[in-house]
Amino acid sequence: MDPQFSSRTVTFAFPHSWQAEILPKRPLIKPLRCYTYPREAEEVERGALEVMVQPAGKALKFLATFALGFADPSTPTGLWSCPGPDDLCAVAGGYAYIVNTLDPASFTHLAFRPVLEVGSLREHNLLVFVGHQALLAWGANGEAWQTRRLSSEGLRLTEVCGNELYGFGWDLLSDREVPFIVDLRTGEASYPASDSAR
Repeated sequence: MDPQFSSRTVTFAFPHSWQAEILPKRPLIKPLRCYTYPREAEEVERGALEVMVQPAGKALKFLATFALGFADPSTPTGLWSCPGPDDLCAVAGGYAYIVNTLDPASFTHLAFRPVLEVGSLREHNLLVFVGHQALLAWGANGEAWQTRRLSSEGLRLTEVCGNELYGFGWDLLSDREVPFIVDLRTGEASYPASDSAR
């Protein structure tokens, strides 16, 4: 299976109950419900990701303003559907947020700052986030697992085969890439006996 890791703006690989649109700028007339993520952000409007969200059912739409993490164009920005159909994932300059669209005040600001890639692994019901040194997986009931440190700085994922995710991490002491395998069910990492990854 292709891991489908990308920095595309919109990736709705999982079924979802809501509709969402990235706005080019903050609307002049705001809806009745507006939320800012994270709540304590200062100068959040500068470079923020503005998203209009229509939750399922008769719930009122709301404007979600996601504070920008980094202005670096290599960090992802966009929207992803989640394994939980009512959850929305927004990433703004590498800052990743999971919002419950039925209760927009309920959200999680992921610990990886920045997130460098986001992968939708639909067959495993996981949204996987890549940081500089580790991986974090989000499932239908929230955070499923986080790997131990896999790299001194930088991860390169190569493929998913069955329940295993293959990749490489850079080792500072040996100054080379070291292959690893992550069990997608548990987040446990192992290292193959040889230096050749699948």
